[in-house]
Amino acid sequence: MTVPSPAGPLVVGVSGASGAIYAVETLRALQTARVPVHLVVSRAALRTLELETDTRPEELHDLATAVHEAGDLAAPISSGSFRTRGMLVVPCSIKTLSGIAHSFNDNLVVRAADVCLKERRRLVLMVRETPLHQGHLEMMARVAGLGATVLPPIPAFYHRPDSLRDIVRQSVGKALDQFDIDHDLFRRWEGG
Repeated sequence: MTVPSPAGPLVVGVSGASGAIYAVETLRALQTARVPVHLVVSRAALRTLELETDTRPEELHDLATAVHEAGDLAAPISSGSFRTRGMLVVPCSIKTLSGIAHSFNDNLVVRAADVCLKERRRLVLMVRETPLHQGHLEMMARVAGLGATVLPPIPAFYHRPDSLRDIVRQSVGKALDQFDIDHDLFRRWEGG
């Protein structure tokens, strides 16, 4: 059972799954909401960012309060004594999901997620992969059993999106809702 986390920085981990645009829009939304962010970006995520967007790593860094290297297992976010409101991994690759599911703390994205689980803080994983085989599904069930929320970026259409950005922002908004962060990223359903 996850308990409410203290107000404080949100840890944002970016892994190498396709969907770097979700990370960019998340960081923009958190800056608008004035939420302090501790950012960690995997090496694979840097490559995906380059392949999928025109956003440079420095631009991501500028949207964060603090930036930690993926290999720095001595960073503050690697310890439960460093209080945060939780962590969002956006996007979350199957490799990162596997590391979290099995506490294989070989990089800071996985270690910070493991800290959230052990400290009973919110952990939201925007898992990006399709189709899913049984192993993927079992790892999702495993992390959900450990206290994480699995939130694949599956678009809704009731808000009648006009653009790719509208679709992305709706998924990002759903993730920020998990942390009770106010936003106006999409029009909420008010009944038919």
